[in-house]
Amino acid sequence: MADYGLEQDMEIEALEAILMDEFKEIHSSESGLNTSSRCFQITISPQDDDMDETTDIPVQLGLVFSHTEKYPDEPPLLNMKSIRGIHADDLKTLKEKLEQEASENLGMAMVYTLVTSAKEWLSERYGQDASNEDIENEEAAKDDVIVPHGEPVTVETFMAWRERFEAELALERAKLMPESALTITKEKKLTGRLWYESGKAKGATAVNEESDEEDEEEIDFDDDDFEDDEDDMLEHYLAEKSDSSHSSRRAA
Repeated sequence: MADYGLEQDMEIEALEAILMDEFKEIHSSESGLNTSSRCFQITISPQDDDMDETTDIPVQLGLVFSHTEKYPDEPPLLNMKSIRGIHADDLKTLKEKLEQEASENLGMAMVYTLVTSAKEWLSERYGQDASNEDIENEEAAKDDVIVPHGEPVTVETFMAWRERFEAELALERAKLMPESALTITKEKKLTGRLWYESGKAKGATAVNEESDEEDEEEIDFDDDDFEDDEDDMLEHYLAEKSDSSHSSRRAA
């Protein structure tokens, strides 16, 4: 006849020696088991044995068990408690898994085998989730990094850009001016030859009779002439801005 009590006491002593602080006896009212027999709780985490104990552990499991009268020929009573961060659905899944393993190991002390299985399951379930979360956080951090493009902005490049911008703005405003104002600007920009050929020289200088017919000819300004003038205006504006900027810097 098997001495179940002796086998159970020997297993308790072995578990205390192996698990040390992770193993403790608790009151039956704290176990969640329907029994008045001695109850024990083993703390399990996905942490490796050689890992620094000060490392923050994201999840911890409390495996509660109690020997039945004919253990190990009968499976022990089992309960799973979340000490930290374990979902209720996972506790149920793990309990079913360990109960199945217990029924497969009848006739031999099995609690440490169940502890090992629970530790492996916890590491796979929550260790993988933690790794995936770290990867996602790293990828999100990479997405948040702003990669600079183009040339770095300096005082010189900014001033050149601003002068160009102001010149283009002035040119756009000139396009919105009335045609009469634009015509005046055009006349002011005439070269000496155009001024002479356009007949503006009448009364200012004496001309011979052979040039009378040329004076009566009208000058036809096509669109290309105005486009050239826009470029001239832009270059003239930039030149004046550049000269004024250099003068200010020398004065400073």
